[in-house]
Amino acid sequence: MTAVDNPSGYDRPIGPWERRLQQGVVRRISLTELRGWIVAEDERILAINKPGDFVCHPSKDGPWSSLSGAVREYLGGGAAHLVFRLDRETSGLVIYAKDSDTARRLQMAAQDRKYGKTYLALLVGELREPLAIDRPLGPDLASPVLVKSCVVPIGEGQEARTQVVPVAAAGGFTLARVRTETGRKHQIRAHLQWAGYPLVGDKIYGPDPRLFLDFIEHGWTPRLAAVLLLERQALHCAEIDLRPAGLTWQREIPLAADLQAFAERHGMVLPSRLL
Repeated sequence: MTAVDNPSGYDRPIGPWERRLQQGVVRRISLTELRGWIVAEDERILAINKPGDFVCHPSKDGPWSSLSGAVREYLGGGAAHLVFRLDRETSGLVIYAKDSDTARRLQMAAQDRKYGKTYLALLVGELREPLAIDRPLGPDLASPVLVKSCVVPIGEGQEARTQVVPVAAAGGFTLARVRTETGRKHQIRAHLQWAGYPLVGDKIYGPDPRLFLDFIEHGWTPRLAAVLLLERQALHCAEIDLRPAGLTWQREIPLAADLQAFAERHGMVLPSRLL
């Protein structure tokens, strides 16, 4: 690899060591709290409205420190197959299959893109027209953060397509409805940064990825608050539709309270229906 291939000048990107990846104080929830997050449940599917400060994947800090661990406890140790996960700082709908047959069906639907998923996002900048972003994504070799993706030249990386429709804009910010046609790592965040409308509060894809390293090292500080404006990335999964997969299942949830408060605080007049 040459310096041209990797402008950072390193053989590999420099990111936080594994021992430093814990992001802030470990949060543990109660059974009562988990029950309050349940959106829908039947014999096959459990849908949760995850807050934007809780991890999906199991944690070494016990079952109640992750959504998957808590769901398994709630189900009495039974099967809990995580099908549509979200990043820690993304809020909204998460689906668990309660049996292996449903899990396989939904995993195949995810692989074949036979489902609908709609996000609501707060963007830096006032977007006035819809965006159709069709740009491949790959590793950002120039970033100090190992996990960061970026738009790469046509013919390289993985194809990625994102549709962005503004819902309201004011005060230098936009609330947008976002749908993806492909499912790449950090796709929405990377595409929005490339388009010049990064997510509010994004520590990696915002003004400087070194803010993420600062957060890992020191936690949430007044300096980060002044730059990022929101303690977590302003992305919320508001709808999942499984009807394309042959299931009579579709759910919508409201915009997360912290994101709605931010939008209203900056002068946005939100329509009664956002999706």
